Amino acid sequence: MKLIRWGLVGATAIARDWMIPAIRAEGGEITSVMSSDAERGTAYARANHIPFSTTSLDALLAGPVDVVYIATTNELHCQQTLASVAAGKHVLCEKPLALSLADARSMVAAAHQAGVVMGTNHHLRNSGAHRAMRAAIADGKIGKPLFARVFHAVYLPPHLQGWRITRPETGAGVVMDITVHDADTLRFVLQDDPESITAMVQGAGLASAGLEDGVMGTIRFKGGLLAQFHDAFTVKFAGTGFEVHGTEGSLIGRNVMTQHMPGEVLHRHGGGEALLALDHENIYQRSVRAFMQAARGQGAPAATGEDGVHSLSVALAALESARTGSVVRIHPGL
Repeated sequence: MKLIRWGLVGATAIARDWMIPAIRAEGGEITSVMSSDAERGTAYARANHIPFSTTSLDALLAGPVDVVYIATTNELHCQQTLASVAAGKHVLCEKPLALSLADARSMVAAAHQAGVVMGTNHHLRNSGAHRAMRAAIADGKIGKPLFARVFHAVYLPPHLQGWRITRPETGAGVVMDITVHDADTLRFVLQDDPESITAMVQGAGLASAGLEDGVMGTIRFKGGLLAQFHDAFTVKFAGTGFEVHGTEGSLIGRNVMTQHMPGEVLHRHGGGEALLALDHENIYQRSVRAFMQAARGQGAPAATGEDGVHSLSVALAALESARTGSVVRIHPGL
C-alpha cells in the first residue's frame, strides 16, 4: 500500500494525545507540523518525533505531505483548507469546519474540484456504541424511533480553557465545540437529517466575553423524531449518554460521548433487556484508517466534508434560536 504522509496544521493537544498515535498505529507517517509559534512548534516536533516544524503553511504544503490534518482555531479552518486542497492535498479538518455555512460549502466544493478527499474529524461516529445503536435501529430492534436524548455536559479541562471560552472571534463557545458533535452523532445513529431546532444557552461564569458555556435544546428530524440535547463546559459529575426510544424498545447508552470511556448500551424491549455487544476499537484509529483508505481511492472518510456542513448548520441554527427565542429551520444548503 502507498505510504500516506501527514502534515499537522496546529501543534495541539488533540493531535498529541489522539491523532499522532492513531496515524502511526495505522501505518501513516507524520512528516511535519505547523505552529504559529516557532518555539512551540520546534518543541512539539521534538517531543513527538516529527522531522520538520514551520510557522508557514506554504512551507508545510511544499514538503512531502499527502494529507493535511487541520486542528487550528475555528476561524482559520476555511483558508487553510482552501490552500491545502489548491496544493493537491487531502484534508481532514477538525469540527466545526468554518464559522459560516458559505465558507464550509466552499471548502467542500474546492475539494471536489481539486479531486482530493476532504473529511471532518467527527470522531464519535466511529465508536462501537454508536455503530451498534445505528445497526440496531436499522434492524428494527426498537420499532419506529420517536425520541432521542443526548447528555454531553462535561467539565472543560483546564488545559483546554483557552480560546474556547474567551475569544468569540474564533467561533468559541460550547455550541460550536460540542453541539456539532451531538448533531453529527444523531444524524449518524438515526440515519435522518435535522429539520428545525430550538435552543437556550447559559453563561454560568466559566466562559467570558459573552460566550455560552451551556446549552439545552430540541431538534425535530425530518422523519418526525424529536431529539433533546444538553451540552456544557461546566458540569463535573453528570456523565454522558445517548438514548433512542422507539415504539418497540429503547437503546440506552451511558458514557458514550467521550473518547475516554468505552461505555455501554442497554437494549430494553418487551422481552427484557440486554447489553449490546460493542466493538471498542480506538475511535481515532478507525477514523484515520478510513481516511487513509479514501486517500488511496478506496471508500470514503468516516465523516465527509458534507457531514461537517450538516453539523455546522445545526450549531449555527442553535445559536440563532438562542439569540432570537424562536424555532429555526436548518438549511445546510447541500
